[in-house]
Amino acid sequence: MERIRAPKRITLISTGGTIASRWQGTGYAADAGGDTVLASAAVPDGVAVEVVDLFNVNSSRMTSERQLTLLRTVREVLADPAVDGIVVTHGTDTLEESAFLLDLHHDDPRPVVFTGAQKPLGAADGDGPGNMYDALQVAASVSDLGVLVVFDGRVHAARGTVKTQTLAANAFADPSAGPLGRLGFGRVDIRSAPQRPAPLPVPADGALIPRVDVVMHHSDADPALFEAALAAGAQGIVLVATGAGNATPEFVDAVSAAVRRGVLVAVSTRVQAGPLAEIYTGGGAVDLVAAGAVLSGTLRAGQTRIAVLAALLSDAAPAARPDLLRRLIAAPLPQDDAADADKAA
Repeated sequence: MERIRAPKRITLISTGGTIASRWQGTGYAADAGGDTVLASAAVPDGVAVEVVDLFNVNSSRMTSERQLTLLRTVREVLADPAVDGIVVTHGTDTLEESAFLLDLHHDDPRPVVFTGAQKPLGAADGDGPGNMYDALQVAASVSDLGVLVVFDGRVHAARGTVKTQTLAANAFADPSAGPLGRLGFGRVDIRSAPQRPAPLPVPADGALIPRVDVVMHHSDADPALFEAALAAGAQGIVLVATGAGNATPEFVDAVSAAVRRGVLVAVSTRVQAGPLAEIYTGGGAVDLVAAGAVLSGTLRAGQTRIAVLAALLSDAAPAARPDLLRRLIAAPLPQDDAADADKAA
C-alpha cells in the first residue's frame, strides 16, 4: 500500500512590493496582505502554506531596521522543526539587499526563497502568480543552498544577484555569473551550489544600527559628498568607483582620513560586471587599498553596503572589521577552482 506523504510546510512571509500592489488612484502601492497575494497563485501539489504578514511597504521604503526584523522573523519561523522552508515576497527595488543580508546570517539547511513581481497584483498578464508558484516549489525541494532569489523561471544565489531590468519580467541576474538553476515542466533543476562564507550570528535585539552611506565617483567628482557622509555620522561608506575600482588622489586622501577615524570604507564599481582589481595608481584601486579601503570583489554597491553594515553590526572588534569585511565579500572558491589555484601556486 502506497504511503501518503505529508505535505511540505512552507511559511510565506509577506513584506509588500509590487506583487502586493494595487492601484491607488495616482499610482500603485503595496496594500494587499499575504493571504490575498497567495490566493492569486496556484500552490504546488504536496505543499501547505502558512502566511505571516510582516509589513506591507513599497521596497523603496525598505530600511535596515525592517531588514533586521525580517532576519529575526525568519530565525523565529525556522525555530519550528516542522517548517520545511520559507518564501519571502518582497519588492524588487531592494530585494537584492534584503536577500543578501539574510544570506550572510543564514545558518540553516532549509531554504529561504525571495520572490516578487514586476507587474501589480491582478494584472491580466502579471508575473506574480508564476513567480509565487516557482518560489514555493523551490522552497519545498532544495536544501543547503542558503538564501535564494527565484524569478522568471530562474533560481539565483542571493550573493551577487541584482536587479538588472527596471520593468522586464527577467528582472534579476548575477552579471558576473549565471543562475544556479532553472524551473520548468514541474521540475527544479539545480546545476551548481553557491559559495558562502561562514554565517554571522544574528545581531542582538536593540542593537544600534550604524549609518552606512554610498557615494559615487564621476568625471567631476570631489570628496565633498564623501566628507558630508562622515559629517552626518557615517560609520561605513561605500565608494562607487569607476572601472575596476578607480577614483582620484583627493578621494584617496579622504579615504585615508576616514579609515584613521575608524570608519569602514569599501570600494565598489559602477560597471555592471566583473571583479575589482588593484591595477592603477594615481588615485586608483592600488592607492585606495593602501589607504585602508576594502575592494568589493564582484559585489555591487547595494550588496557591498549590506556587507559593510553586517560587519559593523557584528561583535568583531573595530580593528578586526576590515578583515571580517574581506571575508564577507570574498566567498570561498568552489572546490575545483580552489584546487586549480593550489596547483598554480
